[in-house]
Amino acid sequence: MYVVGLVIPVPEEKMEAYRAWAQSGARILKRYGCLEIVESWEDNVPDGKTTDFRRAVDAGPGEKIVFSWQIWPDKASLEAAEAKMHADGALDVSGEIPFDNTRLIYGCFAPIHTMGRE
Repeated sequence: MYVVGLVIPVPEEKMEAYRAWAQSGARILKRYGCLEIVESWEDNVPDGKTTDFRRAVDAGPGEKIVFSWQIWPDKASLEAAEAKMHADGALDVSGEIPFDNTRLIYGCFAPIHTMGRE
């Protein structure tokens, strides 16, 4: 298992546009081997004393935090899929992205412990 994580500031009024954008992206990622995607809309994101999700992405007034992750079989599968998606043009953006993609946080992680998955 290999995990891709994202933290994204999204204008509150663009929640439905984000949902549609995420669903479209999920269909593409699934075709290239992604096993699971979870898109989570802010429900309880407290301000921290030193740092927090909002400050991490410089979220402004009226922006909500999306916490998203993708599960891939392994790192090699993700890397092969990314190369193929770029070559195929599958990741070419058409239309408006419903958030400022310069402020999202993206990272890849190798699990060291899991619970609830075989």
